[in-house]
Amino acid sequence: MKTIQAYRFALDLTAAQERAVLAHAGAARVAHNWALARLKAVMDQRRAERSYGVPDELLTLSLSWSLPALRKAWNAAKDTVAPWWPEVSKEAFNTGLDALARGLKNWAESRKGTRAGRPVGFPRFKSRHRTTPSVRFTTGAIRVEPDRMHVVLPRLGRLKLHESARKLARRLEAGTARIMSATARRDGGRWHVAFTVEVERSERLPARPCSVVGVDVGIKHLAVLSTGELVDNPRHLTSAQQRLRALGRALSRKTGPDRRTSRRPSKRWERAAARLGRAHARVANLRRDGLHKLTTRLAVTHPTVVVEDLNVTGMLANRRLARHIADAGFAEIRRQLAYKTSWNGGRLLTADRWYPSSKTCSGCGAVKTKLALHERTYECQACGLVIDRDHNASLNLAALAAESYTAGSGPVAARGADQKTRVRGQVAMKREPGTASAGQTGTVPPQGRTTDQALTKAH
Repeated sequence: MKTIQAYRFALDLTAAQERAVLAHAGAARVAHNWALARLKAVMDQRRAERSYGVPDELLTLSLSWSLPALRKAWNAAKDTVAPWWPEVSKEAFNTGLDALARGLKNWAESRKGTRAGRPVGFPRFKSRHRTTPSVRFTTGAIRVEPDRMHVVLPRLGRLKLHESARKLARRLEAGTARIMSATARRDGGRWHVAFTVEVERSERLPARPCSVVGVDVGIKHLAVLSTGELVDNPRHLTSAQQRLRALGRALSRKTGPDRRTSRRPSKRWERAAARLGRAHARVANLRRDGLHKLTTRLAVTHPTVVVEDLNVTGMLANRRLARHIADAGFAEIRRQLAYKTSWNGGRLLTADRWYPSSKTCSGCGAVKTKLALHERTYECQACGLVIDRDHNASLNLAALAAESYTAGSGPVAARGADQKTRVRGQVAMKREPGTASAGQTGTVPPQGRTTDQALTKAH
């Protein structure tokens, strides 16, 4: 099975090497801003001509924003715009033009309604001070050195790694991987290089071939499994909050930049900002490490993992819980499980967003009309079951997967909704027969419908 996988390594750059990488990132920004300014000028000119009643056939010729067209226009103007262009690799300019072409394509598709998700705005100019420096190489000398502690990138030469690249080197030596591109990026005060690699992965089987696990994510516990295991929430952001506040107060006392007066920041402000950035990067790295360990363990152990389709954006609207929800990384857990289960011969099932996993009794199937958020223990009035709220939800999620093997078709148990995103919100569908109506308690019939990606309601 061939997959596209990324290998990311930290770099230890000398001062001269860091200046060279920054020069490449700056060249990408210059090319991006030049092409964007030219496109905006033509679009504004055509808009003004239309307002004057100029016929369409007499309007200023429009410019194509495909990557080949942008590259051709840049090559024709680079001697005037950037006479220093021979000092950096051509891949630097291609990085900025490619980012602009992708942004314009996404904006156009979003306006037409052919792109799913949130509306995409028109691309903006990249600032020298606020843009994260990065440059992508797709051609030229890109390799890992035999000592596995150095990499070679076009025009930048031999760069030392902070850690060994043995995992990638072994695949390259065995012929099961092929480097497609390399991206150098500064993140949290440290430079990293990420290799996009086409990997030939061998077929794998989970450790427990017949097991099914339901995963209910939360704040008190990061994840509650249907097996009864409770995964603690490390709360990395909360733990680092005191230090982050101290660093933020120290930064506010320094002389920072002022765009109104064109005042440049002081050296002390820059050093304080770097310390605050490193502290935030450490929190992000700790969170990423914990989520990777959890999702890898689930993917290599269980062939079927069931999660919920949570409305994380709506949950972040709760100002009391927004910080804790963002710190937990609910969406990242689902994203990692999606590709790790396929790598290990399993599948990820997603329960419908409106499925009442917390309100349904895992013993008898009765559904409560209301269940307040502060009620952490589920007490069933029909069968008398008393169980932890999150464990009850994880058992219901695991039961959905079991029902899918037997039912095969038909609507999923309990409520469902039209999954197509509408302009004015969700399109609700009626309840299934047997579910609870207002003020009553019903029983969920044992029926369900599943696919490899989602447990949704049939239409």
